[in-house]
Amino acid sequence: MGARTGKDYIDRLDSAEHDIWIDGKKVEGKISEHPAFKNVVQSMAALYDMQHDPALQDEMTYEENGERYGMTFLVPKTQDDLVRRRKAMKRWADYTGGMMGRSPDYLNSALMAMSQASEYFAQNDPLFGGNIVEYYKYVRDNDLSMTHTLINPQVNRGVSTHEQADPHVAAHVVEKNDEGVVISGARLLATQGPITDEIMVFPSTLLKGTEEDNPYSFAFAIPNSTPGLRYLCRETFDYGKSHYDHPLGSRFEEMDAVVVFDDVLVPWNRVFLMENAKLCNTLHMTTHATVHMTYQVLQKNIAKAEFVLGIAESIVDAIGIGQFQHVQEKVSEIILAVETMKAFVRASEADAQIDEWGVMTPAWAPLNAARNIFPKTYPRLIEIIQLLGASGLMAIPSESDLESPVKTDIEKYLVARNTGAEERLRLFRLAWDASLSAFGSRQVLYERYFFGDPIRMSMTYYTSYDKTPMVGRVKDFLHRDEVVTADAPVLVE
Repeated sequence: MGARTGKDYIDRLDSAEHDIWIDGKKVEGKISEHPAFKNVVQSMAALYDMQHDPALQDEMTYEENGERYGMTFLVPKTQDDLVRRRKAMKRWADYTGGMMGRSPDYLNSALMAMSQASEYFAQNDPLFGGNIVEYYKYVRDNDLSMTHTLINPQVNRGVSTHEQADPHVAAHVVEKNDEGVVISGARLLATQGPITDEIMVFPSTLLKGTEEDNPYSFAFAIPNSTPGLRYLCRETFDYGKSHYDHPLGSRFEEMDAVVVFDDVLVPWNRVFLMENAKLCNTLHMTTHATVHMTYQVLQKNIAKAEFVLGIAESIVDAIGIGQFQHVQEKVSEIILAVETMKAFVRASEADAQIDEWGVMTPAWAPLNAARNIFPKTYPRLIEIIQLLGASGLMAIPSESDLESPVKTDIEKYLVARNTGAEERLRLFRLAWDASLSAFGSRQVLYERYFFGDPIRMSMTYYTSYDKTPMVGRVKDFLHRDEVVTADAPVLVE
């Protein structure tokens, strides 16, 4: 089939038999019509439809053997290929204002990289090397959407998984037979799980490599309709309000869910790693999946920072505060965030090289810096929106109020410097949804922990960064001999 349409996506989603629970009830009927999911499903469908827009088709897809595929499945061989992928990713990210962190290109990027590193998986078992290649082709050919899950439930973070009071809480291997592997337990967190086709269950990087870790060491992918696989959803942040009242939450509420494996059979042809903690721990970095995923994430981060900049400057213009120095300083912070992220991307492309798997891979150093900076930056960007909007973010009557007898009051007292009350409220409700609503607060938490614990990330960044050359220069400088002449001091090596 190749690149699919939004209708293809919805039809496949509705035809699958998923076990999804929300608000104490199992989702019955078409998920595309369920109040908690219908709007975000439409947003996802719109992304797929871009692939068939005549004006965008060459940007969003590529042709191979007479078939068109989504651009984010393209295996980059040149720097130009990276740019082609980047433009497609940015197009999707701009559509969502960067508010969908798990658009399909995220895991497409991971799977693309892993498929080219099949030898890595073959170290565990030759079968697994072939499995990852065939799975990539299957997902690409059908243009499937995927969720993934990495971490175990937060029961007792002070001890290892096998040392928990109940070691069977975390997803683990309970049986291996001729058909496949039986998995039981739970994982969190699967963003977009209920509205995707498949789930990639990949390892955390915290396995210690002991025999006790073996039951928790695996990588596989299965359809979301697999018997025994169940999603437990949090409360939805799409409250059924209009796009006017909840412009972001009513469009891009991705949903996060706990994943329960109730004796789920994973066929052998869907297994990529099994009971090898060392390979599980180094999977993402050695295959360079992390690099390509981070490259995609930066397109989302740039789009998100640009969107926040647009909101901030719109507020400044609407209420006439652009002449104040502190306002200009705050908006400049957002501009710096935008340009910094863009510079990281360009640096990663400029220094890209073919890796050991034959894939043109962006330079890791600038991407790694970016992924350590943005989780600290985004909360500040949102704080700036709060500071600029101030009490105006509270004075936001709903769309229903504009259709009521108090409309005349609203039109008189809630106007902006350069626009009427209805347009001013439209802007301020957007700013509120980005910065103060349940949806906006979730976005801040999401960005804080996008790549994991920020403290642990900083520790890893510190220990992995090669500081030796800089230390050497300082040592050399401290041991230079100074020779003083009548004219000026001359440094002698």
